Amino acid sequence: MGFLLWLIILILAWVGVCELFFAKEIKATRERDPAARNDLEIILLYAGFHAIILYRVAHALRNLKVPFLPRAISQFARFLTGIEIHPGAQIGQGLFIDHGTGVVIGETAIIGDNVTLFQGVTLGGTGKETGKRHPTLGSNIVVGAGAKILGNITIGDNSYIGANAVVIKDVPANATVVGVPGHVTKQDGKKIDTELDHVHVSDPVMQNMIELLQRIKSLEEKLKGK
Repeated sequence: MGFLLWLIILILAWVGVCELFFAKEIKATRERDPAARNDLEIILLYAGFHAIILYRVAHALRNLKVPFLPRAISQFARFLTGIEIHPGAQIGQGLFIDHGTGVVIGETAIIGDNVTLFQGVTLGGTGKETGKRHPTLGSNIVVGAGAKILGNITIGDNSYIGANAVVIKDVPANATVVGVPGHVTKQDGKKIDTELDHVHVSDPVMQNMIELLQRIKSLEEKLKGK
């Protein structure tokens, strides 16, 4: 009975700490994941949330020049959650990692506020270059499942990176990127859909194919007419 009481006290204390220091991450998860029922469920059961907490601890220790321990914490987080965030990365508030398995965030990556990363996302380098070698993401960005953003490039605010896209060049603000390699499509300079709709994303490659087929059909009809 005594053990159970102490367990409940520890859980309540942990929930209180999370509510105090990670309120924006909890709010982001609740708003962007329809499966999230309440704060307690997020705090106790969400791997993406746990990965962010452990990253914050590792990052703070790294800034204090503590050796070894920050990297050890990041590797423990990887073992626990399937998400690897280097303690050297710079991450703003309101990050939401959905599912999260296979997410990798490199040492010199920079992420703004209110960014959403789906499973399998990589913010990586392109080789053995030194210095700033990982991408910089602005704010209010959504990166779809399996997308790869590689190298010292910048992704503008309010952009959407489609699932499985491979991005190796800068992306302007308010843009959608799809394909391999990534193709940029402006969305009339407007902010992307905040409903995280993966289905109705404009695909410039498919659009070009449709236009090409239409031209072929038109030419065939002209030839038949002659």
